Amino acid sequence: MPQRAIPVMQFRGGSSKGLFFKATDLPADETERHRLILAAMEGGGGGDPRQIDGLGGATSLTSKVAVVSLSDKPDTDLDYLFLQVVVGAGRVSDGQNCGNILAAVLPFAIESGLFPAGSPTTTARINMVNTGGICEVTVQTPGGVVEYASNPAVGSAKVDGVPGTGAPILCNYLGIAGSTCGALLPTGQIRNRVNGIEVTCIDNGMPEVILRAADFGVTGYESPAELEADESLKRTLEGIRLAVGPLMNLGDVTNKTVPKLCLIAPPRAGGMISTRTFIPHRVHEAIGVLGAVSTATACLLPGSVADGIAVLPKNDDSGYSVEHPTGEFTVRLEQNVQNGMMEIGKSGVIRTARLLSRGEVLVPLLG
Repeated sequence: MPQRAIPVMQFRGGSSKGLFFKATDLPADETERHRLILAAMEGGGGGDPRQIDGLGGATSLTSKVAVVSLSDKPDTDLDYLFLQVVVGAGRVSDGQNCGNILAAVLPFAIESGLFPAGSPTTTARINMVNTGGICEVTVQTPGGVVEYASNPAVGSAKVDGVPGTGAPILCNYLGIAGSTCGALLPTGQIRNRVNGIEVTCIDNGMPEVILRAADFGVTGYESPAELEADESLKRTLEGIRLAVGPLMNLGDVTNKTVPKLCLIAPPRAGGMISTRTFIPHRVHEAIGVLGAVSTATACLLPGSVADGIAVLPKNDDSGYSVEHPTGEFTVRLEQNVQNGMMEIGKSGVIRTARLLSRGEVLVPLLG
């Protein structure tokens, strides 16, 4: 069977891993592009949950793709399209952003010659094509070369869920509230009752439904495996997710990867809140970048379902710590009050990334 060779790099971005392509190396036609990406991740047949014939890692966190190009928008430098290969489903979703993979977009652009490196750092404004949001990213580039490792010259950052440390990558999300759903609170209310359960629906970069774990008879401290084994819980949560889709301006979400569902409980490790996140049908081993941003934002809203559960820090200069199954995620939020309503101007996170491989992926040419 003849195969097509496509230039590719594989990066770890934050606590995720994915394939990175230049847009010019992929077909412009969406259907053909998605077919090639499925073949790269899963092999010629597609739909294999083991992804044994492709480069995917058989989990949602390792089945991600970034398509990158120079931006023609006057206020941004790069365009970043995120694609999620839905493991075992034989399809590709473009219905959300991924902040972990975004952390590696500027390193990829520099490594591939798309964007020039400065010294000692390089900053670019990245247009998140999926939602139209903007993220200003700064990477360490001493001598015009991307530095992935931590050292005294560039500093050190730790991402829970990733072994070791790395050079810090600063990601400042600019005005992303409502970027998918049209409003920070897409239902127009701080709380809704859905299928008998109180929820807070929020979109500060990631559409999420925030729910109290105790309302489902669980602690919120269970392992991802324990929660995934609870079929009754998963059916109940999916019923809520399907019901809130239209309320959040997302329509029928049956085959969509948003909204995510975040079970919250009081923190146990000195953070602001403890979380277990369904993304949406598997439980995240940690928490997504933009999921953490939306969750932290919900904790700051008086009257949300997190009110009375979240423990707000006395000094927000150190950020807001969101606990998850493998550690914590610190989010920095720039808050403004307009006409008595809280607005989020900027959401900042620190990530790390590493180039894992570069070369070509061979994709079967199917008739």
